[in-house]
Amino acid sequence: MTATAQTLSPPSRTLMFLEGRAIHEFGAFLGALPLLSLAPRGDRHPVLVLPGLVASDGSTRALRTFLSGKGYAVSGWRQGRNYGLREGVQHAMVDLVQELSDRHGRKISLVGWSLGGLYARQLAKMMPDRVRQVITLGSPFAGDPHSTNAWRVYEWASGRKSNEVDPQFGGDLAVPPPVPTTAIFSRTDGVCAWQGCMEKTGAQTESIEIESSHCGMGHHPAAVFAVADRLAQKEGSWRPFDRSGWRSVVYPDPHR
Repeated sequence: MTATAQTLSPPSRTLMFLEGRAIHEFGAFLGALPLLSLAPRGDRHPVLVLPGLVASDGSTRALRTFLSGKGYAVSGWRQGRNYGLREGVQHAMVDLVQELSDRHGRKISLVGWSLGGLYARQLAKMMPDRVRQVITLGSPFAGDPHSTNAWRVYEWASGRKSNEVDPQFGGDLAVPPPVPTTAIFSRTDGVCAWQGCMEKTGAQTESIEIESSHCGMGHHPAAVFAVADRLAQKEGSWRPFDRSGWRSVVYPDPHR
């Protein structure tokens, strides 16, 4: 556990059982594509999308395909399934951020789902000169490892203790990166305690609440629109997410 991590209870068994709605959320994503087409277009800057625990680039294909259609140079993480910080994983991610940034001659945005969001935050702390912004989807950076229903899976997959922190990989998870950072979370997340997935509001940090499962967050229409909205901001002109008008219905105040 990090020094600033919250001690939280993991989501209930009921919420865990309801994770099956991720399938229906994918159907909702397909049905919402005409409306999602109204999301702002990007400026062709590179975007790296990082998958969650035991997931691969296949899990983020829908999001990456959508963002590619919006004008971004999108890449998956290219390391097969995400089994945690095994030997070589950290260095491969660092190399990929450098490669994408150098190839496009621009800073890169990092979008991470669950465990992938933890990676995104730490990479941004290590290379703020190469990272434009960070967006996390249901990533438990502010809670202790046992505030999720996945900590045993992580220990099995990675061969590491869930509370083991690598001080050379960005330091304290709960400390926000020194770049604009958006945390998307859901109070009905069945895997991670939602309180641990929220970012403290600051000059360049925010949280966006949606109503989603954990396993469907990467393709949930509300999450996809929010990601596209955040990525479309001009570099150096970051502003908090606008919840006025119709957005106030879909995106409630996370601090209510």
